[in-house]
Amino acid sequence: MNQDIRLLGAIAVRPAVLAVISEFETATGFTVAVKWELNPTVKQQIEAGEPFDLVITNPNLVQDLTASGKVKAGSQMAFGRIAMGVAAKAGSRPLDIGSVEAFEHALKSAGSIAYASEGTSGAYFCSLLERLGIADEVKPKLVAVPGGLTAPAVGRGEAELGVVPVTSILAAAPEVMLVGRFPAELQSYIDFAIGISADPTDAEAAKQLAEFLMSTAVDDILAGKGVERSKKRA
Repeated sequence: MNQDIRLLGAIAVRPAVLAVISEFETATGFTVAVKWELNPTVKQQIEAGEPFDLVITNPNLVQDLTASGKVKAGSQMAFGRIAMGVAAKAGSRPLDIGSVEAFEHALKSAGSIAYASEGTSGAYFCSLLERLGIADEVKPKLVAVPGGLTAPAVGRGEAELGVVPVTSILAAAPEVMLVGRFPAELQSYIDFAIGISADPTDAEAAKQLAEFLMSTAVDDILAGKGVERSKKRA
């Protein structure tokens, strides 16, 4: 009997990874047991002794886990990156956010804006408001949403707009629609890397899953879910 391959990953990559896992399980006979948390929580749980075979989180966190002996040295691989986007309830009127000026106008005009109260995307958005000089005007409209549930909150009507990684917006369809990605000048990509546990249940199985997730065979599926691959990937 094969034991489950334990995958601990960031919530932002969940929709993309889940879209391809069944293909791996069918091809190999392995079963993948997945657990999803916000990036900082992924690191904290592994440091606290959470058992895992494979992790997908921010590259700097994989590096930290390698330095602490939790991730196997030399196993880190660049999985892909996810752009920041703006979400609205499905059926909302079209909104122009294609330029910095239009983006600022959309934020100022919105009645409420949901953002992630924890994790990478929310911190970036709050810093961006300061950088643009519109924090005092926009911050009173912000709705902090915990646990990676920003896009669904927009779908439920708890906020007019949401700022969140594109993967989360696409996964919340059909209740939520992608208004668009942040303008190029303001875009911040969230990078993700794969790391293999220094103490996996089955080292070969963990390696096979890592190679599958890195393979070009799943690029199109991942792209459709909002994950952009590096053109220079080995």
